[in-house]
Order: sequence, then C-alpha cells, then structure tokens
Amino acid sequence: MAVTSPRKAAAAVAANLTLVVVAVAFLAPFTWMLLASVDEAATLTAALPQQPTLDNFQQVLTRENLRAFGNGILLSAGSGLLTMLVATLAAYPLSRFNLRFGRPFLYTILFATGLPITAIMVPVYGLFVQLDLIDSQLATMLFLATTGLPFGIWLTKNFMDGVPVSLEEAAWVDGASGLQALRRVVLPLMLPGAAVVFIFTFILAWGNFFVPFVLLLSPEKQPAAVTIYQFFSQYGQVTLGPLAAYSILYSLPVIALYLVVQRTLSGAFSFAGATKG
Repeated sequence: MAVTSPRKAAAAVAANLTLVVVAVAFLAPFTWMLLASVDEAATLTAALPQQPTLDNFQQVLTRENLRAFGNGILLSAGSGLLTMLVATLAAYPLSRFNLRFGRPFLYTILFATGLPITAIMVPVYGLFVQLDLIDSQLATMLFLATTGLPFGIWLTKNFMDGVPVSLEEAAWVDGASGLQALRRVVLPLMLPGAAVVFIFTFILAWGNFFVPFVLLLSPEKQPAAVTIYQFFSQYGQVTLGPLAAYSILYSLPVIALYLVVQRTLSGAFSFAGATKG
C-alpha cells in the first residue's frame, strides 16, 4: 500500500478546494437562472419561487424569437461547416509537405487567433458597404467562418499529423489520387478532429453578438445573440424572468450539439494513437 507524503496530500486538498470554488462560481449563476425562469417576480437574488410558473417561457416563445433562433443556427452551422471544409484543405499541405514558408505561416495563423475581432470591424464594415453586402446573411456567415479559420487550420493540422502517411501511400499504390486519399483515408480517421473544429466554430458564432449586430440591420435577419437586448430597456431596467427563460432556451442548441457528438468528441484526442498502433 503506497503511503502519500504530507506535501502531496496537502497539494491534493488544495487542488480539490480550488475545483470546488470554481464549480460553485459557475453553478451559482445557473442556479439563479433556473429559479428565475419559473419565477414571475424574479429578482437578482436566487430564491425559490412562491408560485412556479411557465409564463416566462410562454412570453419568450414568440414567432420573432423563434425566427432569431433559426437565424442563429443557420449562421453558426453554416460558418462551422465552411470553416471545417476550408481548414481541412488548408491543413493538408501544411501537414504532408515540407513547405518553405510553412512554419512562418503557422506562426502567423497562431498570431491571428489572438487578434480581437473589434480591431478589424471598422475596415470590415467599410468593405461590406463598398461591396453592398450589408444585411446579407450569407456574407455574414462567410465572415464568421473566416474569424474561426485561423484556429481551425491550426487545430486541423495537429489532428492530421496523427494520421500515418503510410495509409495514404497504400491508397496511392492502389491508384487513388491525392484528393481521393484525403477523402477516403484521412478524413474518416480524423473525423473526431473535424467535429472539434465544427463545434468550436459553432459555439463562437452562436455567442457572437458584435458581428451580426454590425453587419445585419434587418430585425428579421438577426440571430438570437442580438435579439437578447430586447429584455433591456433604455433606462437600464431588465425583465429578469423572461431574460432567464430566454437564456435557458439560448443554451439548448449548444448543449444538444454536445450531446449529439459526445462520443465523437471523447475520442478526438485518442484517435491518433489508435491509428499509429
């Protein structure tokens, strides 16, 4: 039986206490949100409602809000698929060939991941105006896909490195072209990595308020991340109950997406070792 040293035991206790504090910090707002969503007289204090009601949900489940949720899913899913496709095509030569400018390009991509989106929105808005793309959902989707592309390429390249080149070489011997080997050999093996890129881009686009707020002017084209401002009045007052109910509904697509791809996501970081073995 192994004996744990006092120093390791103290470190374990400190780590567990830290995790408990972090868990409480995250659970407290969710607890308030759940309680306030069924409380007609919700306040900023988390308290059990005297008469639980679903009126808050009925109030936010309007045609306009449902359309906003549909717009958000369209923008997020579209940008996620575009980022996943382009990142795969861009990461392939970076992973398989010794390019002269491959490493500087990767460092440039890594720098681009830390560039705040607000720093480029003014020239992007000017470009959209000149090209007459303002209030276009397709153009906004393309821009959202572009913002997630740097990290998507970096992540896809790392996943693609875990697929042995020997498998592609065997496909080439059988007469497959480079694109056929990529589609039939590499992509099936790195599908978990592609799912991670899609989820990452989807979540970024789903929670993005600033970009669609600037580029989409028509209320019927704006996503749920933008229409949430309807619960804030011009005098700073907030309708807390409907806001909490709206927040719960707003979280459901991301939770559902995670549950659907949970098995794929859980194997995303172990598939490389399996293919090498």
